[in-house]
Amino acid sequence: MFLFSGSPSGKNKDKEQGVMEFQTLLKKAEKGLVVRTDSRKIQPGECFVAMPGTAVRGLDFIPNALDNGAKYVVAPESARDLVAPVVEDKALAIYHVNPAVALGELAHAHFQVLDRDIKLVGITGTNGKTTTSYIIEHLLASAGLKVGVLGTVNYRWPGFQMDAPLTTPDCWMIHELLYNMKKADVDVAIMEVSSHALDQYRVAGLDFDAGILTNVTQDHLDYHGDMEGYFKAKAMLFKEYPREKKANIINYNDPYGRLLLTECENGIGYGIGDTGIVRHEVGDKPMVQGRILSMTGQGMEIETSFKGKSWTIQSPLTGAFNAMNLLAAQAVGLQLGLNCKDMRSLKDFPGVPGRLERVINDRDLAIFVDYAHTPDALENVQHTLKELDFKRLITVFGCGGDRDRAKRPLMAQSVARYADVAVLTSDNPRSERPEDIMADARPGLAKAPRVLEHPDRQTAITMAISEMEAGDVLLIAGKGHEDYQEIDGKIISFSDKEAVLAAIEETE
Repeated sequence: MFLFSGSPSGKNKDKEQGVMEFQTLLKKAEKGLVVRTDSRKIQPGECFVAMPGTAVRGLDFIPNALDNGAKYVVAPESARDLVAPVVEDKALAIYHVNPAVALGELAHAHFQVLDRDIKLVGITGTNGKTTTSYIIEHLLASAGLKVGVLGTVNYRWPGFQMDAPLTTPDCWMIHELLYNMKKADVDVAIMEVSSHALDQYRVAGLDFDAGILTNVTQDHLDYHGDMEGYFKAKAMLFKEYPREKKANIINYNDPYGRLLLTECENGIGYGIGDTGIVRHEVGDKPMVQGRILSMTGQGMEIETSFKGKSWTIQSPLTGAFNAMNLLAAQAVGLQLGLNCKDMRSLKDFPGVPGRLERVINDRDLAIFVDYAHTPDALENVQHTLKELDFKRLITVFGCGGDRDRAKRPLMAQSVARYADVAVLTSDNPRSERPEDIMADARPGLAKAPRVLEHPDRQTAITMAISEMEAGDVLLIAGKGHEDYQEIDGKIISFSDKEAVLAAIEETE
């Protein structure tokens, strides 16, 4: 996959010489050479990788990296003629068809994570990644394993925790975090892997012992263009990181999941319901099959079957989507050596911050916050609450700014299908006017029984709580665990849970 050439004099060398130069660079990385993608942080003697990009291109910052003392520059093969005159005799230029992949190889050489006997589990999908990661963490830790997680909420392992600026951090940081996990004797690392991270090769240089596909529904089409492009990015986790005996654990209830089961090796399906029709479509793949025996507002009981064995688990979680998350976690556990008896620990799983999380309050109002910010996620969480014994469902929601505009009316349609009262407000408007975002969503609320609106999220939450009657349930969707809003380029402290408590105090 590599194409290399270049020299301090800028003269072309043959491919063999280029490969030798990169191998030398890998050895230097193994011995401690620091590699950076931010030219501002380059120190004398370090390596600068000119990452591909759209709004920002690493190529444009090569001069700055050289001024700061970069000794090596990894650049795109396609830009050889542009880069060579800039680098000249200032550094060694090495050309690669994809510098993002080269960065992964260099990070692997530097940190040597894969040589340190740490199991790596990657989770991708539109919805359910975070909850599934928490469940797997609980399941493995209960079995005596030391677990680390890189996810949407934070990056953590025993003795360490930091807030997560991105669902999947940059490539070098991933390798560094995994290296630090292994130094802390972590046995298994669980990573949420976003479609952006896969498309941008942020997980380059890693091999996964297991990959999970939770589902594929509409999201991020502003970036990927269409659903096929979005699915193709998700599928990279299963097709482009082929470790021997890697388990590809895939939702067979999802149409894209069934397609992926037919396309990748070592596929293991998981889902709810009869596998007969699924097997006709995907072949004789192993299946972790679930059946919901009971479900209430207090939790559920699930029967799980795999390779002729069946067992029953209890969980305080509720909702069919959480049943799927529980099945995915069990499938991973089985592949990592757990047995059916180990699954009993799921009854003690406390839940996930911001995922159908009840807000405890003095008035004993049934109020939940949830991270649902896609049409499918809104559909799932509202369906769950609607099936419970509440009188009415009130849903507060908004749509993110500078993101896929096409999903805004679809989110509103989902709310209109389930909510007795829809409250439209802002989420993270970013650079857009909240009123413009709301205008995009509003057509989807045409069939809603009752609609309230306010662009200020605190005010909208207060309006929703004022609307509540005995027996009602309130869902505040979109932000979940987040404790901020991004408005006009500024980060403002804002927590839905704190907003609820303030609103209750105001309306007493």
